Formats: sequence, structure tokens, C-alpha cells
Amino acid sequence: MTLPVALSGTDVIGQAKTGTGKTLGFGLPLLERVTVPADVEAGRAEPGQLTDTPQALVVVPTRELCTQVTNDLLTAGKVRNVRVLAIYGGRAYEPQVEALKKGVDVVVGTPGRLLDLAGQKKLNLAHVRTLVLDEADEMLDLGFLPDVEKIIDMLPVKRQTMLFSATMPGAVIGLARRYMSQPTHIRATAPDDEGATVANITQHVYRAHSMDKPEMVARILQAESRGLAMVFCRTKRTAADIAEQLERRGFASGAVHGDLGQGAREQALRAFRNGKVDVLVCTDVAARGIDVEGVTHVINYQSPEDEKTYLHRVGRTGRAGAAGTAITLVDWDDIPRWQLINKALELDFNDPVETYSTSPHLYEDLGIPEGTKGVLPRAERTRAGLDAEELEDLGEPGSRGRGGRAGRGREREREEERPAAPPRSPRRASAERRRTRGTRLTHALTGLRSPPCGMGCPAAVGSPA
Repeated sequence: MTLPVALSGTDVIGQAKTGTGKTLGFGLPLLERVTVPADVEAGRAEPGQLTDTPQALVVVPTRELCTQVTNDLLTAGKVRNVRVLAIYGGRAYEPQVEALKKGVDVVVGTPGRLLDLAGQKKLNLAHVRTLVLDEADEMLDLGFLPDVEKIIDMLPVKRQTMLFSATMPGAVIGLARRYMSQPTHIRATAPDDEGATVANITQHVYRAHSMDKPEMVARILQAESRGLAMVFCRTKRTAADIAEQLERRGFASGAVHGDLGQGAREQALRAFRNGKVDVLVCTDVAARGIDVEGVTHVINYQSPEDEKTYLHRVGRTGRAGAAGTAITLVDWDDIPRWQLINKALELDFNDPVETYSTSPHLYEDLGIPEGTKGVLPRAERTRAGLDAEELEDLGEPGSRGRGGRAGRGREREREEERPAAPPRSPRRASAERRRTRGTRLTHALTGLRSPPCGMGCPAAVGSPA
């Protein structure tokens, strides 16, 4: 539906459920409108239309979505030799700047790094003829609206603007009114799929106890016909903990969350796409636009914040017509939050059934073999694992790769290199404090100066004046 309108150069607002192919909806028209040397040779374009600066710009909210959209556009534009470059944070500046100097036709980037390079005059946006805002509602939720507006102000006034999103809140409509010219709003939905979620996703919602959730997840992951699985958590700490627990239970798992360096995040996603790990534990950073073939199960380990987050989490499965299963585990404290989500999406799970890892209906609903325990049998541990995927050095500042916080890696390394002091008992520590205080009092009465170390050495340093 979008292709003929977008190919005509008209501004477009595209709205469709997640997993229905929005990337190609804007990608094919965008690539078709880019001028390459072959067009000049064939007489389809004038030599003056060729430029080494970007002719099209795609703005996305997350780094993971940036790399995915870039790969999709590179694949679709391979025949025409369209040069596509990903620009996002967490990587070193130098390779991105060098690629821009060599010439690029399409830039896909996150707002922060785009604005940074444009402000340094490294990125020239003066020749952009097509702008795409992908997952626009997420950019607004993440607070990127001021950056997006600054980027738009750098673009030529005469351009085509396409805005794509699964949901269309009021702020997105306001953005469209300010920066788009008579846009055509296209909302794609199947006649037999009127619900908020895709019809071929089977949804289950259970009221679960937080202490029992790891065991429940481990048993769910052993369901029959389970392919790749994604486990979503609300916090970075929970995601890291669950990934570690699943690894100890024998599952080939990886993690994607904000406490990891960009190299470790990309390593986990590559291993997941390549099948070296079959369980990806992540925060909502991976809930937007990530398209991995073969994801059969999505598990919401913690209830999402709102209905939009639920839709995007669940939308990682059941993509492109495939069937999928979504399981949501709701704590007792999260029942009011879940009931708001349930009401907004008009689902049938207002009062989730109380469920434990031993509940018979859990086994029956999800096809878990009888007798399954929370540890994967050794005979079924056939995946290569996360360590089999190479960890790429991206030149990220202060990163310690798999588990480090960016910017704090060097301090932690210095701490680890420092020899640890032997543990002191409470009685020994108290005696040392008394001895130090007594020595300092003696120095004060006799006029002796305390030694530089301040530890109350018995030897005098200096003499009375």
C-alpha cells in the first residue's frame, strides 16, 4: 500500500502492527529515489544529481534497530550499489568519519550521534532529499524529540518525509503536522485481524511469584517445538541476573541491556541470529524493531510498563505470518498495572490465574513434557554458546566488553589490579583504632609531630621546637 504513494514523492505516515514489514515499506522507495552513477550512465539522471554526501536519512531510536535497518537496506540496495552507513553511539568516531569522507548515499543513525557529527561539520545534511523517522513514538518516549527537531532544521525544506510507527500517539501527530506537507496517512491491517496484537500470536498470562519465576522460565524454555526465545525484563539488573541463572541451568543464553558495552550487545545479538545462543534476555532496548527469524516464544519476565511496550515485546514473535507464543508473568504487586494494559488492549486476561512451576495447567497450556525440571539435560545442550561468537572491538571508550559499564572500565581494572588487603577481624580492627588514638595522644603531649603516614608509628619524627 505504501510503495506507490512513497515512490511518487508524497509525504507518508505509515502505521502498521509490528512485524508486518514497515522497513521495506520505506526502504524500497528511499533506495529507488537515490541517484547512483549507473543512473547517470543510463540517462535516468543528470550528472549534477550525483553527490558523495547523504541523499537520504533514516533516524531510528536504538542502536540495535540502526544496525538492523542498515543491513536490510544494504541487502535491498546491493543491485544498485547504494552506499549505506550506520551511525550510532558506543562505537569509535574515526571509522564513521572516514566512511563519510569516502562518500555515502544513505545514512541510518540514532539522534545523538547524528547531531554530534553534524555539529562538528563531519556530516553534511544539505543534500538530503528523503527523511524517514522510524519508530517515531519510541523516539518521543526516550526524550529524543528536541534532537530530532534540531536534525530536521538542518535539512533542506524541499524534501520527502516519511514517518513510520506501530502506534500513533498525539505527540507523533503533532510532529507530523509541524514538519510534513499534506501527508498521506496509511494504516495497514488485515480484515480478519482487528485486535491490537497480531492474530497468529497465542498469548498466555499467569500470576506468578517472583521467587518461582526463574524455575518457571527454565521449564517453559523446554516446551515442545520451542525455537529461539526472548525473555524481557524491566531492569538491567534483572536481565543480567536472569541471563546468568539460565546459563547456570544449562541454557545457551545471552543478554542485551544498557549496562553492557556496545560490543557485548552486538555480540549477543549476532550469536542469537546465528543460533549459537537460543535464549536472549533483554530489557526494552531490544523490543523495538528487532527482527530475528525463528523466534517462537517471547516471555515477559516482568510486566511491561504500558500497553505500547507490551505490543512491541510480543511483536518479536509471530512475524511475517509465522506463529508465535507470548507468555507474561505478573507479580502480585503488578496486577493493577497489568489490568490497565489488559483494558487498553481489550484482552481477556484481567484476572490472571495463579500459577507455579509445578502447576499442571502450565504444562498443558505450553506443551511442556511431563517430568520437566528447571535444568536443561546435558544431552540437549547442543548450542555453541555466547563465547563462540567473536567479541568485536568497537573502540568504545572505557568499555570492558561483556560486562562492563562504559566509562568506568579503567577504574575497575585498576581496582582489580590492586592487591586485596587481608580481611581483618572486628577485634583486631578495634585494637588498631585504640592503638592509633593512643599514639596520637602521646605525640600531642610530648610535642612530637605525627608521622606522615598518620598510622601512629612509635618512632618519633622530629623533635620539640
